[in-house]
This record gives sequence, structure tokens and C-alpha cells, in this order.
Amino acid sequence: MTDLAGWPGHAVLQIPVPEMEDWIVDRTRFYDTAFLSDDPGFHHAHITVLAPITTWNLDAIADLAASSSPFDFELADIAVFPGGTIYLRADPVRQFKRLIHTAWRAHADVHPYGGDDPLPHLTLDRLSETVSVASTRKLITRPLPVHGRANSLELVWYRANECHLIERWTLGA
Repeated sequence: MTDLAGWPGHAVLQIPVPEMEDWIVDRTRFYDTAFLSDDPGFHHAHITVLAPITTWNLDAIADLAASSSPFDFELADIAVFPGGTIYLRADPVRQFKRLIHTAWRAHADVHPYGGDDPLPHLTLDRLSETVSVASTRKLITRPLPVHGRANSLELVWYRANECHLIERWTLGA
């Protein structure tokens, strides 16, 4: 279990990826059960649009969702960021980046984890003495690529033992 006593938590604006939910829940259970949510509306598997968010503009997020059409996406290539995070790259990048940059303009005080130009992705794991790209690939029992549909934006709260859905908006509604 991770010692995050005193960490105030933060919100994440995300696109859910239900096709990978079971896998991500299993990895979360492996690392830290405090980040498993019992909220039935909470999606652990997601592509981050903007994080970490400590204050948010619900009207701007609602406008972003309403002005964005649903789109299909693919998660095919397993790769590793320089810091050791193992991920699946999300394509088409252009549509995700439009969401990312529009959300960021509405929340200019946020400093995205991915820097000035975050790469849309689904986090799978982290390199360690026991975790590699090969071991991660073996653990993924479903065939790649994973095909999904971005049809909603979710604002969720992350804090140990408090993970929950704040609000969900349908894209294009």
C-alpha cells in the first residue's frame, strides 16, 4: 500500500476506456487497493484529458463536451515514457489533443503531467525489477489493438479511499 497520508487528491478529466476496465482494476488491486473505487460510475481505465485539477470550471467542460463529436479510437502500440510508465498510445492523436488543449485553455492554472504537449495514452504499468514491457504484454489477455469509442468526458476524483465520479458529459450532446 502506498503511503499517501496527507495527499489532498485531485480531479482528472478523462475519456473512459471500458474495454480495459478489468485489466486496469487488476493492476490497481496489485499496487494499491486504496485507489479502487466502489462508485459504479467511476472508470479506472481511461485516457487523461487534463490532470491534476484542483479547481474546475464545470461550464467550460460542459461546453467542451457539447462541442465535441464522439469518435472511435484505437490503442495498439505498447511503449514506455522516459520515466518508466508503460502505456498504450491512443490514436487518433489529433482528436484527443483537441480535447486536451481546449480543456487546458479553460484551466490555465493546471500544469499537465505530460508537459506542454501531453501524448494521449492509457497507462498500463510502470517499469520495475519485476515489471517489463514483455511481462506487461503477457498479462494483457485481450488481443491488441483495443478499439474504443470516445463518447463521454468524465470528471473524477482521485484520493486514497475516495475515488469517485464527479460528473459525466456526453460528447456532442
